[in-house]
Amino acid sequence: MKLHCQRSELASAFQIVNGVVPARTPKDILKNVHLIATADGCTLVGTDQEVGIRVDVGGIEVEEPGETLLPASRVISVLRELTEPVVDLELTEEGVLIRSGHSEFQLAAGDPAEFPPVSSFDDQPHYVLQGDHLREAIRRTLFATDTESTRYALGGVLVEPGDGKLTLAATDSRRLAVMPAACTAEGVDQPENPQPVIPSKAMTLIERSIAEHDSPVQLALHANDVLIRCGRSTIYARLVEGRFPRYSDVIPAESTYLVDLVVGPFYSAVRQSQIVTSDESRGVDFTFADGTLTLTSRAADVGQARIELPIAWDHDPLTITFDPRFVAEFLRVLPAEAAVQLHLIDESSAAVFRTDDGYAYVVMPLARDH
Repeated sequence: MKLHCQRSELASAFQIVNGVVPARTPKDILKNVHLIATADGCTLVGTDQEVGIRVDVGGIEVEEPGETLLPASRVISVLRELTEPVVDLELTEEGVLIRSGHSEFQLAAGDPAEFPPVSSFDDQPHYVLQGDHLREAIRRTLFATDTESTRYALGGVLVEPGDGKLTLAATDSRRLAVMPAACTAEGVDQPENPQPVIPSKAMTLIERSIAEHDSPVQLALHANDVLIRCGRSTIYARLVEGRFPRYSDVIPAESTYLVDLVVGPFYSAVRQSQIVTSDESRGVDFTFADGTLTLTSRAADVGQARIELPIAWDHDPLTITFDPRFVAEFLRVLPAEAAVQLHLIDESSAAVFRTDDGYAYVVMPLARDH
């Protein structure tokens, strides 16, 4: 095997694949990346056996086809430190030789036959989405997952097929994020799994792998796994086991009060209120009264804060207590100029934030202790 590579292209591909390479594992072989060079090009493959990825590398000239295993962290360190634009890779009896400019590295190479296979994306029934729409839907839901929960279904994002759309939903049982993304179905008759939950790690990888805003993404849902092709990458993930909650039952159908807010000023006020909170006193009181939203926080041995924001409110006063982290994380994924409508029922019922593109975010209030 002998390759001539553009360093930047190879480094970028290794960084993407490294997203699934486990830092700690009893199977040392999984710390490697499988490099496959054919007359048609070069592919890097990585997996932790739950999530896997194949990345086609651009800017490579294959002089002699072949394949090998390369230690991911070592190769990334080498590529990061090299300064010349071109890198040569050659498989020898001693291992893999990496040359660039006046630098030369000899790294041990593993047996590719021992590396677990990662599926490629063949012609199969799938959904097609616009890359930027899927990326945005992932950004607006992924943060609401609970990766530490013993309820495994909460450690991923539900991807629910519907009429001309895929609905993404994520929850940690205290808040819920739901975002639709338009799609077309190619050869899909009936989904094998109507409520697949894709693990958070795979969703992060998908988001990072969508390189171009308008590039199409192909997504094939199976009974126990999912395959996604976006740009140069094909991602495989074993679906999360367990039943996802009936998220539609959590979203209140009606509300008593509607409050129009702009993300930028509201986000600033919430962040300011967070300063004077503690692990023991996380709650911030959101008081709606006389055309003003007042955010009040206090914590023993820290102090107190009061932030006011003008709003349209001509009802009786209402105070509802939120964990400001949950509100801030929602606002952080939206543009500062975006409009948000807050739907309220009373001080003890779930509140719903909505945007005009179908995004819904439900937050449970905290019990007031003062």
